[in-house]
Amino acid sequence: MSVDANTMLVIAGMAVATYLTRVAGLWLLQLANVEGRARSAMDALPPAVLMAVIAPTVLATGVAETLAAGITVLAAFRLPLLVSVVIGVASVVVLRALTG
Repeated sequence: MSVDANTMLVIAGMAVATYLTRVAGLWLLQLANVEGRARSAMDALPPAVLMAVIAPTVLATGVAETLAAGITVLAAFRLPLLVSVVIGVASVVVLRALTG
């Protein structure tokens, strides 16, 4: 297998663009005085983006995956993150085996 120089250049360019986007966001937030409702809205963004990415996958794949996501959510309320992930993976494996 050979490494193409153009491919490596594109990957490096994407990495730099991603890094600069993150740094620019942090830099701009330091210049702004965010309080009140704007701060609440900013705090709600990460979970909202996460749900926008996860929800279509959970609801469009199958019954086993949807049930496993529900089990994982319930586990996440009471257990540490790593344990919740293990429960989620185990539940999707078991549910896929049971539902065929």
